[in-house]
Amino acid sequence: MKKSFKKIISDLSVQIIIAMVIGVVAGKLMGESASMFAPLGSLFIQLIRMLVIPLVFVSIVAGSASLGATRSAGRIGITTIAYIFITTLLAVILAILLGEWFKPGAGLSVDSIKSFLPAEGYNATPQKMEFWPMLLDIIPANPIKSLADGNILQLIFFGLFFGFGLSALPVSKKQPVLNAFNTFLDALIWCIQKVMLVAPLGVFGLMADATGTFGFDMLLKVGNLFWVNLIAAFIILFLFYPLTLKLFSKIKLAHFLRSMIRPQVVAFSTSSSMATLPVTMETCEEKLGVSKETTSFVVPLGATINMTGNAIYYTLVALFFAQLYNIDLTLAQYIAITITASVGSVGQAGVPGPTLLVVAVLVSAGIPIEGLPLLYALDRVFDMLRTVLNITGDAACAVIVDKQAAKSE
Repeated sequence: MKKSFKKIISDLSVQIIIAMVIGVVAGKLMGESASMFAPLGSLFIQLIRMLVIPLVFVSIVAGSASLGATRSAGRIGITTIAYIFITTLLAVILAILLGEWFKPGAGLSVDSIKSFLPAEGYNATPQKMEFWPMLLDIIPANPIKSLADGNILQLIFFGLFFGFGLSALPVSKKQPVLNAFNTFLDALIWCIQKVMLVAPLGVFGLMADATGTFGFDMLLKVGNLFWVNLIAAFIILFLFYPLTLKLFSKIKLAHFLRSMIRPQVVAFSTSSSMATLPVTMETCEEKLGVSKETTSFVVPLGATINMTGNAIYYTLVALFFAQLYNIDLTLAQYIAITITASVGSVGQAGVPGPTLLVVAVLVSAGIPIEGLPLLYALDRVFDMLRTVLNITGDAACAVIVDKQAAKSE
C-alpha cells in the first residue's frame, strides 16, 4: 500500500494537480497578497520561453526531413501526406469555428484581465496587416535573426524548407546532419524534462497569484475549454474519419470502430502514439486487412507527423486565451494560428507530456502565454483525448492509402 501511494505521489501529473489545488486554496485564502508567490510562476514561464524557440525549429526540421524522404515511396507517400495535411487543416478550421461559437474563454472583465497581463505590457489592439505584406513577412530575410527574435512563422517556413532540402540529399550526406538534429532534439527533450521538475512550484505560484487576482471563476473556464475540445474530437472521430473511410475505402464503419477499441484504450492509458504503435499496426494488418507493406510505412509515419488531436488543442488554447484577454483577433492572427497549429503539430513528437509547442501558436498570434500553466494540471486528460484521435487517424489513413494503392495496381 505504501509503495503504491509513493508511486502515485512521484508521478509528475499528480504533483502538478496537487500543486494546482494548493495554489487555488492559497489564492482564495490570501487574496491579492498571494501575488508574493508570482515569482515562482515567472521562473517557470521564463524557462519555457528559453526552450520553445529552439524546440520548434529543431522538431520542424527533423519532422519535415522525414516527411520529405517519403517521396521515394511514390503514390503511397503522396496519398499519406495529403490525407494527413488535409485532415489536420480541417481539424484546425473546425476548432476555430467551435472556439468562436462557444467562446470557452469569454466572460471575464477587462479590468481584471489587465492585472494579469505581462509586466512588460501588452497592446490588446493588434496591428492590422494586409495579406501580401503578411505573406511576405513569413519568409525570413535572415533566419538567424528570426531565431534570435523568436519569429515563429519565419522559423517554421525556414525549418520546413531546410528539412525538405535535407531529405533531397543522398543518404551519405544527409544522415550525419539528421543525426545531429535528432541529437539536438533529444537534448532539448532532456532539458524540458528537467524544467518540468519545477512545474509543480511554477503552477503553484501562478495558480495562487491567478486565483488571488481573478477569483475562482477563472479556473472554471478550463472546464469550458475541455468540453469544446471534446466536441471537436467527437466530430472528427465519428463524422470526418467515417466519412473519408466510406468515400475512399468502402470498409464497414462498424467493423473499423469496433476493431479500433483496443488501440484506443492503449492510447488513452499511455497518452503516446509511439507506445501504441505496435498495437495499431497489429490491428491494421490482422483486423482491418491492410497490407504489411502499407502498414509498416503509413502507421509509423502517422505516429510521427499525424497529430490532428494536437492541432485541435493548440487552436482552441489560442482562442481560449485570446478570449480570456479580450483580444479581437485579426485575419492575420487567424492565419498565423492556422499555419502554426497545422505545421507545428506535424513536428510534435508522439510521446506524452505537456505540449510546449502550444506556446509557439500563442506567440505567433501575439497572445500572452502567462496563463498557460492553468492548463497543465489537466494536460494529461487533454493528452489522452488527443492521442486517441491521433492513432485513429493513423489507422484510417492506412486503410484508405492501402485501398487507393490497390486500385492503382
